[in-house]
Amino acid sequence: MERDALEQMGGTLPGRMEVGETLEGCAVRETREETGLDIEITGLLGIYTDPEHVIEHADGEVRQEFAVVYYGRVTGGEISVSDESTSVEFLRLDELEMLPVHETVRLRLRHHAEQRTSPYLG
Repeated sequence: MERDALEQMGGTLPGRMEVGETLEGCAVRETREETGLDIEITGLLGIYTDPEHVIEHADGEVRQEFAVVYYGRVTGGEISVSDESTSVEFLRLDELEMLPVHETVRLRLRHHAEQRTSPYLG
């Protein structure tokens, strides 16, 4: 779980693709940048979008969230906090219930706990 330095909400790792990058490459790079961990992609949990979930950042940027959420396995590195986060940690699913996260993040966590056999598309 990553806690964003600006928004102070917990969530899955955010990120932006760079020109010429694949989605998987972006996920690997962003994970390394924001957590210090090297990963390999092992599957796709789902693609999530909610037209009702509009985010207004402190700097005035407004956008509609969407998320491509992968499963991954740690292959190296050491967990660390980036300048974009206030904390990064592994948590058990039962520890997540009391954390301040958006309902769209809770949906992803529920889907993970359900051990879905096919990716969510919605």
